[in-house]
Amino acid sequence: MVDLAHVDALAAGYHQRGGQPGLAYGIMAGGELVHASGLGVRYLGGPAPDADTVFRIASMTKSFTASAIVTLRDDGALKLDDLAEDYVPELRGWPPVSPDAARISIRHLLTMTAGFPTDDPWGDRQQGLPLEEFAQFLAEGVSFNCAPGTSFEYSNLGYAILGRVITAATGMTYPDYVRHRLLKPLGMTRTGYEAEEFDVAQQAAGPAGVARGYRRSPGGWSEVAFDPAGAFAPMGGVFSCVRDLARWVAGFAAAFPPGGDDETHPMRRASRREMQLPQVLTGWAIAPSFPGDGASSSPATYGFGLFVDEHPALGRIVSHSGGYPGFGSNMAWHPATGTGVIALANSTYAAMAPLAARLLEVVVRQDGPAAHGNSVAIAAPGPWPETLAAREEVSQLLRSWDDAAAQRLFSPNLAMDAPFEERRRRIALVRERIGEFGDDPGREPECDTPAHCRWWLAGERGTVQVQIQLNPERPPRVQSLTLAVPPAAGSALRATLDAVVDWLNGGERDWPPSIQVADGVDAGLLARRLRMAAVWAGRCHVGAFKAGDGTVSVAAELPGEHATITLALVIDPETRILRLADVAP
Repeated sequence: MVDLAHVDALAAGYHQRGGQPGLAYGIMAGGELVHASGLGVRYLGGPAPDADTVFRIASMTKSFTASAIVTLRDDGALKLDDLAEDYVPELRGWPPVSPDAARISIRHLLTMTAGFPTDDPWGDRQQGLPLEEFAQFLAEGVSFNCAPGTSFEYSNLGYAILGRVITAATGMTYPDYVRHRLLKPLGMTRTGYEAEEFDVAQQAAGPAGVARGYRRSPGGWSEVAFDPAGAFAPMGGVFSCVRDLARWVAGFAAAFPPGGDDETHPMRRASRREMQLPQVLTGWAIAPSFPGDGASSSPATYGFGLFVDEHPALGRIVSHSGGYPGFGSNMAWHPATGTGVIALANSTYAAMAPLAARLLEVVVRQDGPAAHGNSVAIAAPGPWPETLAAREEVSQLLRSWDDAAAQRLFSPNLAMDAPFEERRRRIALVRERIGEFGDDPGREPECDTPAHCRWWLAGERGTVQVQIQLNPERPPRVQSLTLAVPPAAGSALRATLDAVVDWLNGGERDWPPSIQVADGVDAGLLARRLRMAAVWAGRCHVGAFKAGDGTVSVAAELPGEHATITLALVIDPETRILRLADVAP
């Protein structure tokens, strides 16, 4: 269940920092806008914004432009690897960046790999540039940072050129094509390209209307005039509202998992998925796992008009922000659960991405099987029926092993990776150390993908994790089985684990001299990393065992006062020297 009161409190706390006169936000789940609210004012002295209040969404526009290009590809009007100059003749006179450089393709423009230098905030102020002046600008040539196809660099200019491509391929103006091909079929009636399309003159009459943009000046909030939709509209010209954007986000979220096509949506499901696949590394880092942690993080990537990132705990997150004079915005969603968040504000470059990310994390982490009262449930895609059946059979095998049953259930590689005799010994060690075990009734199985499952076996002296992964055969068989073996009481590994946990709880800054580390291990760096995790989690204790052989290696959950972390250790059991230690949320 998602506690909507908690969601509203987070948004209220963010707004109270005073970064914008007003903001509107919404949560999408199951293809619907399930919650929306507004804070502050949509113009000075006016009412609070709501789900129908229109904001300029700036660079979130790029997802509309990319969608238009992909629909033209699907309709056979162009190919993504076509040269852009075949549609925009002013590009034909551009000299190559280097003698061996590729010419700019539509794909380069979509993925921001055309080689143009980053052009914020210059590009924002080109929004209303007349088309004829843009043509003259292109004819005079542009500067490049690198050869096309060699590097990502965020480019508004590239998306402005895509607008010209759309017009050349359709014979329609860029805004008219987007309205005709995307907005109208989706019923996005409060989305467009000019403020005058909406009830600007009558906005004091009701709760809807258009939010006015502001910048902070020495005298307080100063209103920023609306720019018209010109040549750079394809990079940032869309106006929209929380309700319409929930429908837009729902269309992308509904593209997963693959299945039958959706005839109610103007884009193919496969094409919507394609837009959300990583196409190029951005080089933009995701925040480390813990504040101040210098560890490496997952790569950030760009798809077609969308950022595609890997959250360390939640998995794939798709998003796009918008920043513009007078406005800031963000939309983000979690394809695995079909959950999305929209956040819009009316101040220059308002930082909505942190708020949207926090709201999305809260919503995804608090999902549940049903909705009632002041809560809403989010349904996640489930595992294959074969995966659930295999989990039951593996649980039975772990309680009472049978080689014949194992041969039927497992693919041949499993016995090659570790013979059945070795697996039987491992199971016996688990039983010896935690007692007779069964599936832990207090902890639900988890499936990262339809072909994967992890669950927990609980005995009177502890809990261990077991995981399976099915293979691509039809019908699928179990190709991987991992079972954590806890360290024996009094063993070198258990003594090291307990010593590290005692040190984490003790609050000492320096690495304890009683735990000797191997040559090449930086004890100071190790201490700082583990200490940061300890501060984040609070006082903790050893919980379930997630991985390890019970002699040399162990990975154990450490439930703490504020959070649960996982500590992994590798030792030399003869010398008790610590060879590796790591921690993760």
